[in-house]
Amino acid sequence: MLKVIDSAVPVACWSCAVAHNESTLFCPHCSKIQPPPGGDYFSVFSLVPALDLDLGMLEHQFHKLSRKLHPDRFARASSNEKEWSLADTALLNDAYRTLKDPIRRTEYLLKLHGAEIGEEHAGKDRRAPSRVPADLLEEAFDLNMQLEEMRMAKKTGESDPDLQSSLEQAREKFNDMLDNVDRDLRAQWAVWDAGDETARKESEKKMVSLLDRRRYINNLVRDVTETLGA
Repeated sequence: MLKVIDSAVPVACWSCAVAHNESTLFCPHCSKIQPPPGGDYFSVFSLVPALDLDLGMLEHQFHKLSRKLHPDRFARASSNEKEWSLADTALLNDAYRTLKDPIRRTEYLLKLHGAEIGEEHAGKDRRAPSRVPADLLEEAFDLNMQLEEMRMAKKTGESDPDLQSSLEQAREKFNDMLDNVDRDLRAQWAVWDAGDETARKESEKKMVSLLDRRRYINNLVRDVTETLGA
């Protein structure tokens, strides 16, 4: 589980010995590159952890730091600095990929606060109710039957235009459901970013449920797409 790491702990720069925030990639005093920081992905970009980010600013910071970390800049540097440029670049890339994607960003921030998200947590407690959306159980059962029919038809070289059309309509319906889930998630972003601890806990529960729902629907869309072959 990810945990919130205090990124404000001061550490001494290896070059000038001036204390600085440990989440800093470069010393603010002497500008020397620093070892990979121990903070979270938001601190890499000097951002306050939030769900609704300025993506333009995030991209600007990413390209700015990427240029500063480019290995060519450290061709004549010490072996440690060369190693840190590669490690910091890998960290920067991971942080950017996570934070620029709305779903990955939501999952990441919730995990930082202890939320259990992902298929590895679904159903781990047999006494807990299933995290499969109850309103989709019957529909998913019917869909799986149709998918099996389509797979069998393909194996025998048969074509079934009606079944093809039905699956295409189902995929479109599920894609609309994904759009609705994303809209509901964005609505919770504002609650989380502006809320107190109590409001955030309630918002966290809703977002975890929405993410579970999204993951399940997305798997249905994937299954239909793979079966249709388009």
